[in-house]
Formats: sequence, structure tokens, C-alpha cells
Amino acid sequence: MSAADEILDVVDEQDRVVTQLPRGRVYAEGLRHRCAFVLARDAHGRIFVHRRTATKLVYPSLYDMFVGGVVGAGENYDDAALREAEEELGVSGLPRPEFLFKFLYDDGSGASWWSAVYEVRCELPVRPQAEEVAWHAFLPPEEVERRVAGSPAGTVDGPGGAEPWEWVPDGLAAYGRLRALWGAEG
Repeated sequence: MSAADEILDVVDEQDRVVTQLPRGRVYAEGLRHRCAFVLARDAHGRIFVHRRTATKLVYPSLYDMFVGGVVGAGENYDDAALREAEEELGVSGLPRPEFLFKFLYDDGSGASWWSAVYEVRCELPVRPQAEEVAWHAFLPPEEVERRVAGSPAGTVDGPGGAEPWEWVPDGLAAYGRLRALWGAEG
């Protein structure tokens, strides 16, 4: 089955399921669905950052500080977070990601999905899926902050060298909320 054929729950403004449709149709019609975002840290607290492959249906070739993806029809957010994290990182046996918060992402031009945000510690060697991840590294939080701010200074040159990175907009929205949460806890 292709990714476009995967069945998703279509949900309303309160995150209640209203129907189930193939992913390709959900994307084409801009229907609201569910996603899980997982911030993965290694044993040193560095954040897993990757560049999506050019073949991704949504936001191809952009950078992301979360692993994750759509929640399948009938699947809950917690199970999707673990499944997606293990798939994208190429590991098995991760601890269950810790739920942090949920928000409705809406870009104002038809892209809208409920987004559950999690965090997990990954102390296993990662082998990211080649069809999902074009480049990856565990970066110190300060480096992620520099890259998000668009500063060309940095310790790691991935594809794009020292140029500012273009980030997935939903990931930036989730990361902004996560930074606010960290600030409130500090």
C-alpha cells in the first residue's frame, strides 16, 4: 500500500472523528486529521534533527526537529508517537514517548491537523529510514536554536552547508509552543 492509500481519521475542530478517508484524498482536500510529533533526544540531551527526503508528500526536503507523522485510522496518539518514532529513527524498543501537549495546527491556507507533541530519550543507535530521512544528526539544543533563528553560524554543516535551514512550518509551530513550555517550567 502506498502512503497515499493509508486510511486516516478525519476529525473536526474538537478532534472528534467524522469519517475515514485515504491519506491522498485527505491531503488533496485539505481535511483535518491527526499527527504525532516526537522530539527525540540522545543520552547527552542533543536533539535529533533531520532533512526530509524530496519524495515526502508534505514538506519535501525541509528540515525538522521532530520525528513523527500521521495517526492512522483507529490509532491513538500515544501508539502513533511510538510507532512513528521507531520507524523514522530505525530502532525498536524505545521507551514510550512522554506526552507534552496537543494543539490544532492551521496554516491559514487549508492545512490543518491536530498535533500531539511528545518527547523521548533514544539511547539506541539510530538507522533512519532512507525513504523518510535524507540527512540527520543529534544537535545540541543551542545549535537547534541557532538554526531555527536562521543564523548561519553552527557546529554542523549538513546539506545546505552553513546556509540558514528551511524548516517544516508545523514543526516550527510545535517547537515554538515547546519552547514556551520550557520557559514556563524554568
